[in-house]
Amino acid sequence: MSSGLYSTNKKEFDKTLDYSKLKPYGDTMNDGKVQLSFTLPVSDGDKACEAAKLLAKKMGLEEPNVAYHSPLDNDFTYFVVYGSINHTVDYNSIKVQSVDVDKMSMEDINEYIKDNIKRKVVVLGASTGSDAHTVGIDAIMNMKGYAGHYGLERYEMIEAYNLGSQVLNEEFVKKAIELKADVLLVSQTVTQKNIHIENLTELVELLEAEGIRHKVVLICGGPRITHELAKELGYDAGFGPGKYADDVASYAVTEIVNRKLI
Repeated sequence: MSSGLYSTNKKEFDKTLDYSKLKPYGDTMNDGKVQLSFTLPVSDGDKACEAAKLLAKKMGLEEPNVAYHSPLDNDFTYFVVYGSINHTVDYNSIKVQSVDVDKMSMEDINEYIKDNIKRKVVVLGASTGSDAHTVGIDAIMNMKGYAGHYGLERYEMIEAYNLGSQVLNEEFVKKAIELKADVLLVSQTVTQKNIHIENLTELVELLEAEGIRHKVVLICGGPRITHELAKELGYDAGFGPGKYADDVASYAVTEIVNRKLI
């Protein structure tokens, strides 16, 4: 390629970038190139492609092109559309709530628990409600972990209990009381019609009704979970995609000490 990031060094790249008017980057700086995908409930064909382009234009894309289209069955078609936008954002003014904690290694977390809590930390995790997906909670809890990050079952100073999927909130709270859990981890993958919001809210209400909400570190995670959302729903922290067991454990054990839940 003769333009864009591939033909310039870091110094030149930085000179052309205005963070107060940030735009998507595709080929050349500030060209506004974006790619989006969607499905239309129509048969694949020229007319369907034209409908996809017209919709893209109404969404603000200039000179949209259907880069890819494929029938899902006789009456549904999947599209990938490529085009440009003129909209910008002021990157410097953006404020985001995030979990503020120094990430520790598994070994450091074990030592931190030994030095500051002086007993094993009990962690209870599950995919609650109707959620049947266990990939997220398994990545955090199971011994093998995910992407080179060992799960909490491997931690010497953590007793990890993974209840799996489709665990009723009532059952989860009952188990938390039985085990005298220090940390509760809830994974939510199914988010249609905001069912995850209802489920997460119900859990907080049950914990409060049992009088134990203030006694535990309550954490939720999932593809549409943010720290800001978690705090709004009454959780101590929320972890989205790209977070691992060491991220969660670092926060949890630090929170236990800070709140004197020892």
